[in-house]
Amino acid sequence: MSDLGAPASYLTLADGTDVFSSDGEKVGRVEHVLADEEVDIFDGLVIDRSVLPGAHRFCDAAHVERIYDRGVVLTLDRAGVDGLPKPGESPAVLEADPDDTAPDDLGDKLRRAWDVISGRG
Repeated sequence: MSDLGAPASYLTLADGTDVFSSDGEKVGRVEHVLADEEVDIFDGLVIDRSVLPGAHRFCDAAHVERIYDRGVVLTLDRAGVDGLPKPGESPAVLEADPDDTAPDDLGDKLRRAWDVISGRG
């Protein structure tokens, strides 16, 4: 591992920055930082492990030991990085179709439950 520069923040982390395992081996490059900057939450990284498609892996923020100007060091060794999962859709961006919503008789069920609770039914 070469000089990675000064400690930095996920807010300044650029795509393409080298990523290193805890044993100092280069294991990829930052493909994308996953964060909600409005509430200052760093969720993790998508790491590009190869020049070939499909080599992206999700690294949870808990596995990021330190972010520097010119590199990211993980808490995982090479074997741990090899076991990282492929990134998936975030639950925050999933959408519901009208077919996924509650049945039409939900209002009737709630009304009957209220009647029982209130002593009317």
